[in-house]
Amino acid sequence: RMKFYKRIRSFLIPILVTAVLLLLFRTVFMLGYVPTGSMEPTLKAGSMILGLRCFDEPQKGDIVVFRHEDSYLVKRVAAVEGDSIEYQGEVVTVPKECYYMLGDNEGESYDSRYWDEPFIRRDSVVAVVLFH
Repeated sequence: RMKFYKRIRSFLIPILVTAVLLLLFRTVFMLGYVPTGSMEPTLKAGSMILGLRCFDEPQKGDIVVFRHEDSYLVKRVAAVEGDSIEYQGEVVTVPKECYYMLGDNEGESYDSRYWDEPFIRRDSVVAVVLFH
């Protein structure tokens, strides 16, 4: 009977640790891959990032992961609600609960400057990047 419990325990601990890690990475953390050089030199193409899914309001200068169309993108928050920015030759104000996103590598980044709708809604932001 004791052998049975020892055998079960040897399997149970790795299974529990794996379950806890999976739960943390589905709810609290986000592990990501940077496929392009749009955020260089800050984030090199091919590098891994760790994001936090539980975050306060992203601030100007934060690097975030967000959904845009059918993709996840990594960019820097360049302007927050109420800020005025120049977009296609006009001065516009960032709407409530929205952000204007730019890549650090201006020449290689497909970002808010080129989108028909230049603002990303707050609910599209998936994570704030912690480590890169």
